[in-house]
Parts: sequence; structure tokens; C-alpha cells
Amino acid sequence: MKTIRTFPEVEAAAAAFAALGSEQRLSVLRTLVRAGPTGLAMGDLGARCGITGSTLSFHVRILVQAGLVNQTRDGRRILCAARMPALTHLGDFLTAGCCADLVQETEHNG
Repeated sequence: MKTIRTFPEVEAAAAAFAALGSEQRLSVLRTLVRAGPTGLAMGDLGARCGITGSTLSFHVRILVQAGLVNQTRDGRRILCAARMPALTHLGDFLTAGCCADLVQETEHNG
């Protein structure tokens, strides 16, 4: 059986997309993006998303592990913020080869 070689960038993108494969996690991330760089306390995040308690903690942990969200402690509060550079990088990963095949077809048929 042939082994398919993957690259760290592909593995990281796959992990990020897997983390986004839940409607609730996607909602959490979009809420954090809207909140901006300061992020939200877990209680506020839960209220805005309609997800609370251990369910919210579970979903945030998956997003943190995928590198899409940062968590910091501010006294007794836990703040969550979207990692915008990681999200930008993920978008760039998707569009990196945009239209490359069109150029090759034009050169080949031209």
C-alpha cells in the first residue's frame, strides 16, 4: 500500500477544518471574530452563542487545540479570542493555488 506524504501545513489545515466541522464550534469562532482582538469572557461567549457550561468548554478546547482560539486568564475570568493570523493563514492556504490550472491550460492550448 502506498503511503501518502503529508506536510505539516496540510496537517495543521486539516486539524483546523476538522475543528470547524461542528455548527456550535463554528458559531463560537464567528462570535469571537465579531468580538475583535480583546475577545470575550467565557460567560459572555456562552450567552452570545447560546452554549454554556461544560459544552462550551469542550468546544473552546477543541478550537484552542486547533490553534484557532487563544485563552487567557484575567483574574477569575477566562478570556477567549480568535487568533486572526491563524484564520488568515487558513484562508490563504485554501486560495494559494487559485487559478493556477487556468494559466497552465492557456499555455498548453495557446
